Amino acid sequence: MTTGEFESTARLTPGARRGRRRVSRALLYTFLIALLLVFALPLLWALSSSFKSRGDIFGYPPKLLPSPATLDNYRGLLDENPFWSWLLISTVVAVISTVAAVLLCALAGFAFAKYRFRGKNVLFNVMFSSLAVPFAVIVVPLFVMLAKAHLTTPYFALVVPWVAPAFGIFMMRQFAEQSIPDALLDAARVDGCTEFGLFRRVVLPLLRPALGALGVWSFLNSFNSLIWPLIVVSDPGDYTLPLGIQALFGATNRQYDLVLAGSVLAAVPSLLVFFLLRKQLLEGLTAGAVKS
Repeated sequence: MTTGEFESTARLTPGARRGRRRVSRALLYTFLIALLLVFALPLLWALSSSFKSRGDIFGYPPKLLPSPATLDNYRGLLDENPFWSWLLISTVVAVISTVAAVLLCALAGFAFAKYRFRGKNVLFNVMFSSLAVPFAVIVVPLFVMLAKAHLTTPYFALVVPWVAPAFGIFMMRQFAEQSIPDALLDAARVDGCTEFGLFRRVVLPLLRPALGALGVWSFLNSFNSLIWPLIVVSDPGDYTLPLGIQALFGATNRQYDLVLAGSVLAAVPSLLVFFLLRKQLLEGLTAGAVKS
């Protein structure tokens, strides 16, 4: 800001300054609402189209609201396909993956943050550099490793890629470094606390916000995964929910009406997890933003 602009702003009356702030705030809210609509419109269209017949989905001009609305898509999805089996398998796999990821990432992150051992920096740098490798690049090597170890049974194979994500370890390490003072750990050791007891009684409670954020991230990644189940699952009886919905795109008959209904129902568990853990998610993402 130049000197002239500063003096001009300083000469404004309190009422003029309040008016300028209201205009700026109104412009900001307008931009945010427009941005929200850009992201929400595809979701609203999918929700609306799930109540349309297959012909109305591709009607022109497109209509946002179904006319008439029908539940035939949901009936067809639930009556003609093992939807509940898909949902159960996805939920079980996601819960197991999330619990394993939260525990293992917390252990690894705490070790990287608070322990000294040979090769620590090398191991952390190798782990951290793996974040730059897309998952699609390691799909084939990972499958080959599991196949040679005879560990390609569907439930085990579906869980493996999510049990120790590099992002989760990095997140726990950063949070532990900033939120757990060394003096507190030393005091617990002086009181006779074992290392495992130290982790369980002192570290885990302090890591709770980060654990909640990691739990939401891990659950959504595992629950919504498609590429990996597409490779390791061949029996239709073991399909996960994304894989089952993808199977509705037949070679000759693409059932867009059932796909939209399935997509809406598939979003419900993810939304429930987000709303139940949104407080922990926000705390975990913002806890390290300001240093004490």
